Amino acid sequence: MARYTGKKNRIARRFGVNIFGRARNPLLRKQNPPGVHGARRRKKSDYGIALEEKQKLKAIYGMLTEKQLVRYYKQSVKSADNTAQHFVQLLECRLDNIVYRLKLAPTIFGAHQLVSHGHVEVDGKKVDRRSFQVKPGMVISIREKSRSMEITKHSLESSMRSVPEYLSVAPENFSGQLLALPMAEQMPWPLELNLPAICDFLAHTT
Repeated sequence: MARYTGKKNRIARRFGVNIFGRARNPLLRKQNPPGVHGARRRKKSDYGIALEEKQKLKAIYGMLTEKQLVRYYKQSVKSADNTAQHFVQLLECRLDNIVYRLKLAPTIFGAHQLVSHGHVEVDGKKVDRRSFQVKPGMVISIREKSRSMEITKHSLESSMRSVPEYLSVAPENFSGQLLALPMAEQMPWPLELNLPAICDFLAHTT
């Protein structure tokens, strides 16, 4: 199970947004992106633009690996649904991401840990696989013996984020439910994404 261990603040500064939703905003002290400041920037090629869009997508969902992203894309190509739409639905409905969207964890990386450490249940059964696909109607909850964790309590009480419309949350029960498969325009991404460019890039490089 791959886990990103690199510098998260550097990724946030690269894209100019607090992409991981961390309480201590990495942009407050260092406004410039990483690298040599003051150097003249070259205009990016179409390839470079598409590559950066793909990197944004990987970062939004917790620094997914290239292998994971390609696997989701290939699965979407085989679907009868719109490829781009199905692609991002698979990413959005990962268990770790749903835990994050429900505010059961303060960051996507916190959600990674909750799931991997066995603190999360799906329809009453423990699931510790972060990539587990949540289906509409499934109830996601924090295990009863894990509900005393301050990280989850503080996250649920925080006003920094709101729960998307395709989810319902019951804070008193430390639980929530996926109501329907979300459309791309409903997903609360912290920055804009060019999905056609990402899919075209993956189609020509996989």
